[in-house]
Amino acid sequence: MCQACGFTDVIHGSKMRRRAFVFGAATAGALTVVGSASAQGRKSQSKQAKPSSAPPKPDNVMNPDDALARLMEGNRRYQKGIARRHDFFAEREALVSGQNPYAAILSCADSRIAPEYAFDSSRGDLFVVRVAGNVANPYNIASLEYAVEVLKTPLILVLCHEACGAVKSAISSIQDHTTLPGHLPTLVAALTPAVEAVRGRQGDLQENATAENARMCARMLETATPLLSAAVNEKRVKVVSGIYRLADGRVDLFA
Repeated sequence: MCQACGFTDVIHGSKMRRRAFVFGAATAGALTVVGSASAQGRKSQSKQAKPSSAPPKPDNVMNPDDALARLMEGNRRYQKGIARRHDFFAEREALVSGQNPYAAILSCADSRIAPEYAFDSSRGDLFVVRVAGNVANPYNIASLEYAVEVLKTPLILVLCHEACGAVKSAISSIQDHTTLPGHLPTLVAALTPAVEAVRGRQGDLQENATAENARMCARMLETATPLLSAAVNEKRVKVVSGIYRLADGRVDLFA
């Protein structure tokens, strides 16, 4: 057997060396072509198999009615003290790439009101905007526009609460004809329409004004042009209002 080519029935010579070289070169070329084609095939398959981008939390993709039902279901768990266990480590990892909350909440900044707790929600579930008196202004309207148009959030809740200090201060300022210090008069001005709307109405003035302010803010959001009003008209988003009860954590929606 030839030590150079490995065949047993050939005469090793210059002619054989040339033939072996040609054979070897052709084989190597064929392998290169096959390898290149295989690589291209794998790349093509990889591109075809790559899944389309999905939202970070697929379960949060829902219609407005289902979003409201889920929100209130969480509040019922909160009232009973049977909140779910939340895996914050896994949630952080899943939300690195983005967010798609199923509800947005315009809430009072009162430290006793924490929407994430009140609705037993996980990270990435609620888009919360907080301001004293839960008043609607250009800044938080813009924030909610972002939630609806960019994050595709299907529900907005304006959440007021019992014994609201902002409403109480506004009532006192209006009745006593006093001017509060600092920037507080701007808050009084925002709450004045609700206070005036319920003057003479039966019941507690502060509670009536608190509820009326939430209703007014909800209507303001529903009619905020051009983005929120269009989303409401197209039924892509629903705007509701409710009040948080301090004693038991219950949230009552307004008709």
